[in-house]
Amino acid sequence: MKSGTTSIDEGVAKLAAFPVLDLGHSRLDLHRELRCGGPEVVYGAGKTSAELVEIARALLEHHERMLVTRATPEGGAALATAFPRGRWHERSRCFVLDAPRDAESDGYVLVISAGTSDRPVAEEAVLTARFFGARVEELQDVGVAGVHRVLAHVEKLRAARALVVVAGMEGALPSVVGGLVDRPVIAVPTSIGYGASFGGLAALLAMLNSCAAGVTVVNIDNGFGAGVAAARIHRLAEVKK
Repeated sequence: MKSGTTSIDEGVAKLAAFPVLDLGHSRLDLHRELRCGGPEVVYGAGKTSAELVEIARALLEHHERMLVTRATPEGGAALATAFPRGRWHERSRCFVLDAPRDAESDGYVLVISAGTSDRPVAEEAVLTARFFGARVEELQDVGVAGVHRVLAHVEKLRAARALVVVAGMEGALPSVVGGLVDRPVIAVPTSIGYGASFGGLAALLAMLNSCAAGVTVVNIDNGFGAGVAAARIHRLAEVKK
């Protein structure tokens, strides 16, 4: 308003729901971007298709981009119909609208998945890190059952600013990667594995007990949390350049 690019009426309209917009079923945090560097992300699980579309419309009145995670297929289809510019990612159950393209940066976040079965969680991390402005690259299906697969990419590992390592089963891959690099490693245990994996608990405990220094761990299947953390590390590195 001060610069003249926004009229008084437009400014008042933008501030009308400031800082919380109450939709009845949901209360949207419109201050999230000011505090945390990115708009509120919608957790789609448990929300109806109609609620998701209403939340999305309200958010897009105040923000230029949107990320919905863990939506049902029905919710994803409804969002894709309502917002055809967006994209529904069926594997990771994420809907993304107008996320920035990979940043023009020398550095990058590297998301590594141990196996194809870990891809849904890895893709969630990729989409999230990109949504929050990081340049992202991937390594897929490089688990320790064929450790030569990850050892073949040591230079790529060491060039990343932060690494998100996604693995189920015994969760060994983050320890291997952590022993090869001097960068932050964010380990993501997945619920992939046979009975004794206890829905990812075995991988979680293995990662928490990693002997490699510099490995931190998020919760089971939490690709979103890992993606946010990696993007913030990337952003700090950009600021210091």
